Formats: sequence, structure tokens, C-alpha cells
Amino acid sequence: MSELHEPRLLPWAGSEGKPCYLITDDHGGPVSRPADASEAVRLGMGRELLAHARELLPDAPRGELRYLAECLTDALADALRVAESRGRRLRRLN
Repeated sequence: MSELHEPRLLPWAGSEGKPCYLITDDHGGPVSRPADASEAVRLGMGRELLAHARELLPDAPRGELRYLAECLTDALADALRVAESRGRRLRRLN
């Protein structure tokens, strides 16, 4: 498979939590646009969650800390998926 056709890791999982990939040369195509939007939303949510964590942590009760840790774990997983996808696309352009 040529570098131009390297699959893009999408920001959502498929059935059974398996990664989803997109093979296209069209950067503004019908699947690329919602993938870009989903990445932006996920990164924005991560930023908001991090800000909330920084406010909450100094005085947080145990139950709230567990919930916050679960949310942070999900946000980090999303951010890592976005970073991996974008890193692949950057390598392809260089």
C-alpha cells in the first residue's frame, strides 16, 4: 500500500471496540469532515475536563475523585487516539 493510501485512524471505535480506519485521498470528504469535528470535540472536552480536575482536586471527596479519574481516563484515551491519527497523517505529508 502506498503512503498516499495509508489508512487514517478514526476517532471512534467500531464493533467490539476495534479501531476504525478510513482509506481516502480526499481530506474534506464525507467521513473525513465528521472525523475532524469529532477529534476537535474530544480534544475540547479533554481541555475542559483537565481544567475541572485542577479546580476539584485540592478539596475533592473520594467518590468524586474516582469519577474524575474515570472521566480523565476516557479523555486521555480519546486524546491518544487523536494524536496517533494525526501523527500518522503528519508522517505521510513529510
